[in-house]
Amino acid sequence: MPAGTDGDARQGLAAALLFPQVYASIRVNFDAQDSRRAFGLLGMTLGLAAIAGHVLGGWMVHADLFGSGWRSIFLINVPIGLLAIVAARYIPETRALQRPDLDWAGVALVSVGLALLLVPLIEGPGQGWPAWSFFALGLALGLLALFKRQQQRRRATGRLPLVDMQLLTQRRFALGTLLVLVVYSTSSSFFLCFALLMQSGLGLDPFMAGSIFAPCSVGFVLASLAAPRLVAGWGIRAIMVGALLYALSIGLLIAQVQAAGAQLVPVWLIPVLIMVGAGQGLVMTPLLNLVLALVDEAKAGMASGVIATVQQVGAALGMAVVGIFFAAALPGEDLVVQAGQYVHAFVAGMLYNLGAAVMVIVLLVMLAGEQRSGR
Repeated sequence: MPAGTDGDARQGLAAALLFPQVYASIRVNFDAQDSRRAFGLLGMTLGLAAIAGHVLGGWMVHADLFGSGWRSIFLINVPIGLLAIVAARYIPETRALQRPDLDWAGVALVSVGLALLLVPLIEGPGQGWPAWSFFALGLALGLLALFKRQQQRRRATGRLPLVDMQLLTQRRFALGTLLVLVVYSTSSSFFLCFALLMQSGLGLDPFMAGSIFAPCSVGFVLASLAAPRLVAGWGIRAIMVGALLYALSIGLLIAQVQAAGAQLVPVWLIPVLIMVGAGQGLVMTPLLNLVLALVDEAKAGMASGVIATVQQVGAALGMAVVGIFFAAALPGEDLVVQAGQYVHAFVAGMLYNLGAAVMVIVLLVMLAGEQRSGR
């Protein structure tokens, strides 16, 4: 196991325990209007965190604190974790009526299944798609199918499942879950493409690359604060407008980078980056509230766990797919890669994000139709 991998796994496990609780607490402790505002503030916080993460993290990597290279970025989690421990004492506690036994078999099936699904997609392209990658993908599908059956049997015997599959049979919640998967597949993959273009392609240091990206997070923060009022007045149509802005801004970004080529000046991208961030904020922030509102409060915790898992799976899946497109557009390892070739690779990778943004619009139209029909 590579050095640090076990630490990364522990951080991932801790995050998996925390994030669903945040979503569920907002869903349970706030009514409709206050819930929209709470998710708006959550979006603002995520945007500010992204600004701080990219700028401060880039500076820490550039400064090479304690000679630890990129590993110094994990020090950011120490003061934040301590603050979270103190703040948690002031959050109202809520409990489910039925205290479930932890479904260890379900946890094992879904964890191994998702790992076998994502690892081949991430590692396979770089290794020329070896036989093990296809075997792992097939095994992943089998384990996830087994997980579904195991959860159904658990519910049929009166025990609380890890995931109530009846949630996913509700068409509106299923559409909402797919929306979250697609939207969040564009977020981390965009960060990846942008960082590779700025640092590997144009030669910017990590601090400068993070600073150039910061305006995107500013747009996210401002849009997140405006989203609750817009959704209160326009409903799901406000999210559709945000999705349209998101798709158009990604298209403009692709066109601008393609037109500039190797002569790209990074600061020229700031206006369109603000648009990208605003589109993300108008979609991502209210979408979580919209989807979680489709389930009863009694199932808010389970639904939050599903959504948090889908967010992470979407992010990993998006990075895997974009990584495939990006790597395919670059020459072999024995050749020197020029800035213009990174521009071409950036455009190739971002075409996935553009297609996903268009798919988000289509899914929102379908969800609006389901809401009108009352299904």
